[in-house]
Amino acid sequence: HSPTACYRRRVTVGTRRAIPVARPDLSGREAEYVAEAVASSWISSTGPFVTRFEREFAEWCGTRHAVAAANGTVAIHLALVALGVAAGDEVIVPSLTYIATANAVRYAGATPIFVDVDPATWCLDTDAVEQAVTPRTKGIIAVDLYGHPADMDALAAIAKRHGLWLVEDAAEAHGARYRGRPAGSLGTIGTFSFYGNKIMTSGEGGALTLDDDHLDQLVRLYRGQGVDPNRRYWFSVVGYNYRLTNVACALLCAQLERADELIAGRQRVFDGYAAALAGIDGIGFQPVAAWAQPAPWLYCITVDERAFGRSRDELMTALVESGVETRPFFHPIHLLPPYAPDTGAPPTLPVTEALAAGGMNLPTSPQMTEADVEQVADAIRAARR
Repeated sequence: HSPTACYRRRVTVGTRRAIPVARPDLSGREAEYVAEAVASSWISSTGPFVTRFEREFAEWCGTRHAVAAANGTVAIHLALVALGVAAGDEVIVPSLTYIATANAVRYAGATPIFVDVDPATWCLDTDAVEQAVTPRTKGIIAVDLYGHPADMDALAAIAKRHGLWLVEDAAEAHGARYRGRPAGSLGTIGTFSFYGNKIMTSGEGGALTLDDDHLDQLVRLYRGQGVDPNRRYWFSVVGYNYRLTNVACALLCAQLERADELIAGRQRVFDGYAAALAGIDGIGFQPVAAWAQPAPWLYCITVDERAFGRSRDELMTALVESGVETRPFFHPIHLLPPYAPDTGAPPTLPVTEALAAGGMNLPTSPQMTEADVEQVADAIRAARR
């Protein structure tokens, strides 16, 4: 979700290369497909690559439909509009996520209700979700945080019990699986981001995945300014220009061809970190539930200041000085200015706040070598007091 300055050209620091937190891998047929789109003159929001991407991405996610969108944020907004979210409604969301998840709820005129996350998954705490349901609640947005799926069966049971819909925000979870089922196929609607630091990217871009034919028609209606598909320039609703271009979909078709390769490249980096960082006092790792196969998006660690000898922020500063770019976990949204209450103390979400204070992401790109991983691990060891 989060924009970072992660695409700078690599430079040397002393005798070692600076390592960005993420870097896209465009070494397949991306340039060929983009050139094909440009040569065809189909560079706007219609064209063969749009149709191809939507068909192939739906198949990859195991859903009947996929709808390309301008980015992951508007994908969530489109989902909410198609589901009928309106002013006065409440939508339950985790506070530990990129702010786009909550912003989309506000775009629809509704109120995001923030709940804590489960320390065993870093995703929505199902007990907290149950307690947060009110007569105004219309649905739940479950975020597959840092590539780890939320406990979607438990959340679906809550949604069914209360007559709610369930949106799966899988922006960070390309290729993740929950009890053997692919991310994006686990809720009423799934949403994805293809921002430049994601496992698959078109620079900007997003998608919705779903099985319901009627919702698919509504999403497409609102995505294209609300124009009637059977009557030109007749607009039946107030819609949005949330379309994705044929050029961007050309990139995504090339990326999707190499999805297994891109995932395997990041998984190799994940495995390297797990071995290289094992046994360092004060360094913790992202938990993985027995039923989850997370997507290897960005490698996560937590820093226990007392055991490590430095705070998370001090470690990040030391790593930058060693040529290693990192980024902190997301700030708790319920404490950010647009969402903190105007009066009184904000709600306390202890797991969210502890993770946000101590968590950080390490460089994760499929181009990283074993030496790169060792450089990061050596810098972390050297920063200890």
